Amino acid sequence: MLSCSIRTLRRLKCCCNKRWSSLLLAKGYCFSKPKVVPSFCNTDIKFSRFYVGERQSSLRQWRRRSLYTVTDAYEAIELALDSVVKIFTVSSSPNYFLPWQNKSQRETMGSGFVIPGKKILTNAHVVADHTFVLVRKHGSPTKYRAEVQAVGHECDLAILAVESPEFWEGMNFLELGDIPFLQEAVAVVGYPQGGDNISVTKGVVSRVEPTQYVHGATQLMAIQIDAAINPGNSGGPAIMGNKVAGVAFQNLSGAENIGYIIPVPVIKHFIAGIEESGKYMGFCSMGLSCQPTENVQLRNHFKMQPHMTGVLVSKINPLSDAYGVLKKDDIILEFDGVPIANDGTVPFRNRERITFDHLVSMKKPNETALVKVLRNGEEHAFTITLQPVSNSFKGVVFTSMVKMSGDLQVKFSLMLQLQPLVPVHQFDKLPSYYIFAGLVFVPLTQPYLHEYGEDWYNTSPRRLCERALRELPKRAGEQLVILSQVLMDDINAGYERLAELQVKKVNGIEIKNLKHLCQLVENCSRESLRIDLDDDRVVALNYESARIATSWILERHRIPSRMSIDLLSEQNSLLMDSAE
Repeated sequence: MLSCSIRTLRRLKCCCNKRWSSLLLAKGYCFSKPKVVPSFCNTDIKFSRFYVGERQSSLRQWRRRSLYTVTDAYEAIELALDSVVKIFTVSSSPNYFLPWQNKSQRETMGSGFVIPGKKILTNAHVVADHTFVLVRKHGSPTKYRAEVQAVGHECDLAILAVESPEFWEGMNFLELGDIPFLQEAVAVVGYPQGGDNISVTKGVVSRVEPTQYVHGATQLMAIQIDAAINPGNSGGPAIMGNKVAGVAFQNLSGAENIGYIIPVPVIKHFIAGIEESGKYMGFCSMGLSCQPTENVQLRNHFKMQPHMTGVLVSKINPLSDAYGVLKKDDIILEFDGVPIANDGTVPFRNRERITFDHLVSMKKPNETALVKVLRNGEEHAFTITLQPVSNSFKGVVFTSMVKMSGDLQVKFSLMLQLQPLVPVHQFDKLPSYYIFAGLVFVPLTQPYLHEYGEDWYNTSPRRLCERALRELPKRAGEQLVILSQVLMDDINAGYERLAELQVKKVNGIEIKNLKHLCQLVENCSRESLRIDLDDDRVVALNYESARIATSWILERHRIPSRMSIDLLSEQNSLLMDSAE
């Protein structure tokens, strides 16, 4: 996928109302017709099923939308007033340096709107790590308790439910529309910072393409608009005509009036998965890293004919279904019958192109795709089952340079959701830990590295940071376990300098994850316990003395348990199984 560099990601911010935000509030709103008539290309009709509509159908849609008048706009806003709600969230995120406790609770605000089925749609980052959620409808002084029914952190969407019948009196739901064309007018409705009442800002569509979703650290289709999207706007609808064109979710810091909304196809995919399975299913992936084949010598080297176009497979996730089907150095020519250009894009609407991984992400879980590849100069067709990938990461793979905001150079990559060894986020989940003899062991995660501050990429341990961004798992359930800190005691004196090193082995056995390490230590039958770390460092402890010291250390530091709840549950189940 197209993914931004670390430097560029810092400029993208999710727009819930947080203390660090200090953006100006856009005041007032107005409405106008689209300024530019879109032009339509004579692309071969065989690609039309992958457009939003065929060429003439798109033209009819635009003509119909171009009748969007001031009266229609005000009617749409009146409809939104009975649909858009203000969301009040109390949340408490984990402390990854001290994983047995949470950070201080904080209060944030966002927006949401009613959809069919008496549900409220909002952003996932508005309710992330929530402990209590309230909603208030427009014109009402009463706040109602809301429950989070489903969350998709990957696509930054969430669904809330309110049980109170009183809340639903007079409320109207908003219908989902289509992807807007360039220069079409949209109105963003929500509750941004700077006031307590509802706010409406107007803008036009500037761009439609895959964009980095900051909250979920993933790459999905997004719509760029020039309407002001400020903290508090998150979760509010972008109205076009009398339907929703998208959900406001982030802006580009350092730039004026550049906001992003989640488009309808992503929203429908999220809702459909929940309706079919009762839970969030995620977005599908092939688990590949690909390289463009824009260089003529590169195409000749891999025996591509002049009429052939495609991308080069450079890496395959060992845990993906494509592993064992596709091979390194394969050229992917087509995906489900759609030819892939040498830059990794496919036709999209009128004279627009989009990376082909958008076609992959819109597939349903367990759905198959027909992939045409060139291998050693011969064409092959393979059927691959697609699966969703959580905690996906898109790293920099090739160096196609693009200018943004003057002199800023940004690297992009084509990566189809390679799942990293180190998870990118851990929302709504308590961190795992294990303490023995004052040695605190945790699985490495990016949220752990974020504890080093906003500039974590430069201030966190360089070796851990590089592994977090680059390494892939070799087997299911694999974790990178580190010694995060040493709670000082006579039993561990001298080992404090070994903090932040990776744990390799316990008593000569290579560990797979934190649960495996816990089992090896708990079931140790030797007099001496040996733990091998990175850089060939060794920790040796008298096992019985270390067990006794562990209790004193936990009491001294007021730590309720030597292991996290998930490990404790696992240990209890193992004890029950052995007792039977």
